[in-house]
Amino acid sequence: MASFSTLSHTCPSQLCFTKNGVVSKSLANPTRTHFLKKGNYLRVRFQATSFPADDRVPDMGKRQLMNLLLLGAVSLPTAIMLIPYASFFVPPGSGSAGGATIAKDAIGNDVIAEEWLKNHGPGDRTLTQGLKGDPTYLVVEKDRTLAPYGINAVCTHLGCVVPWNAAENKFICPCHGSQYNNQGKVVRGPAPLSLALVHADVDDGKVIFVPWVKTDFRTGEAPWWA
Repeated sequence: MASFSTLSHTCPSQLCFTKNGVVSKSLANPTRTHFLKKGNYLRVRFQATSFPADDRVPDMGKRQLMNLLLLGAVSLPTAIMLIPYASFFVPPGSGSAGGATIAKDAIGNDVIAEEWLKNHGPGDRTLTQGLKGDPTYLVVEKDRTLAPYGINAVCTHLGCVVPWNAAENKFICPCHGSQYNNQGKVVRGPAPLSLALVHADVDDGKVIFVPWVKTDFRTGEAPWWA
């Protein structure tokens, strides 16, 4: 019977040495060498061993996931920064399209029409709290009656509250110089649109504001804020 022995051996070059001679073989990869002795002859058999594929390179699925994560990490902060910037180009809203709101004075009390007219003369424009809490001018006509409209004081440029300038008979924005006439129609930019309107009425002695949905009497056009 032949005797069989197995040794683990890695050749540093293309030559493998045995006790009885030299065996030459080209080795692309480390091998397992088997020595088989039969009679006076020594046979050498090489068995190639395999190594697992290099798994350090991510497959296509992993690459796509990494790309999506990178895109999300870049897009989210960019979108957050762009939202307030884009809002500069959209005129602020004037209030809800819901029901009527009782006008409030500077300290939060309901505006009573009779008392208001006693304390505010013809041509007066004083701020009250209107729809959605927006600052809204209550207008007193020259005949000492309340105008059927209120004027939203929020500038259509960048949202500043526009004060009434009685000496100039205009609303003049202190932020960027936009000007509106005594009815809130824009007469000088950079504001792109006139001040929004609300309906003003009296119910049970109190002044109420209702959303304005009719044609803007100042421009003859549909209200941009509706």
